[in-house]
Amino acid sequence: MIRVFIIAPTPMMQAGLHALLTHPDLQIVGTAPALDTLITNSENVDVVVITDESQLGEAGPAFARSPLLAPVILTDNAERVAPILQTWNVRGWGIVQLDAPAAQLQAAVVGAAQGLVVVPHAFSSILSPEKRAATFERVILEGTDEALTPREREVLELVSQGLSNKLIARRLHISEHTVKFHISSITGKLGASSRTDAVRRGLSRGLITL
Repeated sequence: MIRVFIIAPTPMMQAGLHALLTHPDLQIVGTAPALDTLITNSENVDVVVITDESQLGEAGPAFARSPLLAPVILTDNAERVAPILQTWNVRGWGIVQLDAPAAQLQAAVVGAAQGLVVVPHAFSSILSPEKRAATFERVILEGTDEALTPREREVLELVSQGLSNKLIARRLHISEHTVKFHISSITGKLGASSRTDAVRRGLSRGLITL
């Protein structure tokens, strides 16, 4: 069970993130508008989800004292946030766009907790060469025994974006029945119990990026 602490400025945002992070593998252990509460309870937390990137300045010392914590930042300014996170000595970290669907946010939390670096696919080039190399090595070590086909990877990528079977079928110009067949094959190959679990496993093995 991954223990998650939510930092969001308003009760409404805290409740919204709580709902998005509702998953059997995740446990919300606290919410707060700022980092003060987290500092005194960090030993019971695995991942910290932060919605206000302006708090990163004061977050640095808190994470330095608790290197096993993994931050996940919701932002549309990945180019500014990534260089900051790359200087932190933490277990793993993630960046998720503000309008990301639940499946992507959950996958980022799981990936960060497992020691991975998670960024939206469009911003993967912002990682330093050293960080990309370390991430690639981790992916190779966790490769699958049975490879997904190129089409299955396409389907899994679209599932990670929160698309329904109908929208995936339209995007790939195939039938919904074919989409269901691909998803069944994907979950079987990855040993996943659900769509969300398939995204989590695909992310941790480097098969998809957010």
